[in-house]
Amino acid sequence: MRARRLNSTALEKVWGTPETEPWYPHGAGKIGEVWFSAPEEPRLLVKFLFTSEKLSVQVHPPDSASGRGKTEMWHVLRAAPGARVALGFERRLDREEARAAAISGEIEALLRWYAAYPGDTFIVPAGTVHAIGAGLALCEIQQHSDVTYRLYDYGRPRELHLDAALAVADLGCHPGASAPLNLGARRRLLAECPYFRTESMAVAGEAAYAGGPRAALLICLEGDGQFGEEGFAPGQVWVVPARADTFTISPHNGARLLRTLVPY
Repeated sequence: MRARRLNSTALEKVWGTPETEPWYPHGAGKIGEVWFSAPEEPRLLVKFLFTSEKLSVQVHPPDSASGRGKTEMWHVLRAAPGARVALGFERRLDREEARAAAISGEIEALLRWYAAYPGDTFIVPAGTVHAIGAGLALCEIQQHSDVTYRLYDYGRPRELHLDAALAVADLGCHPGASAPLNLGARRRLLAECPYFRTESMAVAGEAAYAGGPRAALLICLEGDGQFGEEGFAPGQVWVVPARADTFTISPHNGARLLRTLVPY
């Protein structure tokens, strides 16, 4: 067993853009998301996100008896000057204040907006009220769920979910971008939580990759080359099964990958 490339699904969004290079060809439509879902392990959902407008102010629920929640992380691939993401609030709100702000639109100004730069990583625990600004390309890694409750959508004609959102929302602050941890051998730990562990890998020359006790995903961000005898390129996601045979990563001129798995 060796690495196997996952199929992708591209989705148009009102806030998307045709400018998806170098990960995907320039398109005619407004591509907002490209999804990759492993059919078995690890049960994670990977998305590439491309924004030309702000996404809604929203929140995802935690795990519950009714289903899996959604904790996620964002790794910034490209950012226009002034690009920002919102996570949590400038100060703690109460439920009624948050409801009134969502109805009036004031909630956007109450959020804490963080400047976003290429290489930044933001961990978004379930319950965090958040929004993604315009001019960004992100790699998102998340629990295998897509339950989203919208609090505010800038007047777009889409449904809001105030009761459901306020029932699960943490109305406090968020610490902002995570500090990477140097692991040596050109690897950095970007995010670790009960649902996923994600490392950045810079591969300058040939390197052996040995499958571990858990399945992992390799996400190609920069550069191209070979996984064994299979060619890889930016914007692809590959699954490496548990206890997979060792193979060689052979970049043509250097590559940068993310490696993510579920830390059982």
